[in-house]
Amino acid sequence: MKIRPLHDRVIIRRMEEERTTAGGIVIPDSATEKPSQGEIIAVGNGKILDNGEVRALDVKVGDKVLFGKYAGNEVKLDDEELLVMREEDIMGVIEA
Repeated sequence: MKIRPLHDRVIIRRMEEERTTAGGIVIPDSATEKPSQGEIIAVGNGKILDNGEVRALDVKVGDKVLFGKYAGNEVKLDDEELLVMREEDIMGVIEA
């Protein structure tokens, strides 16, 4: 199934969080927090401004991004949990 977000919304797939500490201790699922990093898999057309113009988004498909712990809404598509959020909820793009 494909999904196309509207306007200034993006679809994000959370990145897997490390489950082992630097010392080699394995962290159980119940003790881990949800990751606050992810990869953008779909973007909307842009934000509609007050004058009716559309401003393109600053992020694109494939960008690795950082977002707040409680940002966005979780949706489940084809047994995969994804996040839908506005571009303004993204704190930054992670560059290699």
